Formats: sequence, C-alpha cells, structure tokens
Amino acid sequence: EVQLVESGGGLVQAGGSLRLSCAASGFTFDDYDIGWFRQAPGKEREGLLCISRSDGGTVYADSVKGRFTFSRDNAKNTVYLQMNSQKPEDTAVYYCEAGSSRNAGCVYYSGRMYEVEYDDWGQGTQVTVTS
Repeated sequence: EVQLVESGGGLVQAGGSLRLSCAASGFTFDDYDIGWFRQAPGKEREGLLCISRSDGGTVYADSVKGRFTFSRDNAKNTVYLQMNSQKPEDTAVYYCEAGSSRNAGCVYYSGRMYEVEYDDWGQGTQVTVTS
C-alpha cells in the first residue's frame, strides 16, 4: 500500500523558516515523480514544485521560487521541503504527492506549476505564518 506521511508543520513568524518532511512507505521515491502542493482555506490547490524521476529536473512555481527548496534522503525514503523567508500568504495545509504513471509529470505555465497524473498524497501538515 502506498502511503505518504507529512510532518514538520507549525507556527512560524514571517521571515522565518520551516522544514517539512514526507516519509514514504509501500514504494520507493526513485520510481515516482514527486511534488509538493498546498491548499489554503477557501482557495484552490496550488502546486509548488515537482521533480521528474527520469532526470531529476525540478520545476518551481513562481510563488515559492528562491524561497522553497526540495531535497531528499534516499536511505530514509523521505523527501523534504525547506521553506525560508516565509510570508503570511504561505499559510496553508501542505501535502507531498507522487505519481507512478508513465504520463505523470508537471507543467509550468504562467508562473504556476500544474501536476499531471499525480495519484497519491498524504494527509497534509498545517503551516501557519504570522505577521
């Protein structure tokens, strides 16, 4: 069974940093396209970044480019989202996601990142940024 478990969320002041973790079980991240997205109350889902399994290429949405960074620990089958210079508008529930389909991937368009055929995600972790 594929399972993703996010952790590391919390309360942070504007300008601060948090690192989110996403641990996988039932599969290996190397075999999947991986991404992070967030959803704030009353707002649509927003793709943040995605990583291609084929070449490791990473696509970032403009809203987080230069502030958020993806990393991974293959030995732990865990990926991370380092969030720096946080803003109140970063307040949301954050999810990691994975896609195993051969068609899985992501598209950057007009500053935003859109996932394609990402079928699995975790329960999310809340991040609240205060001003």
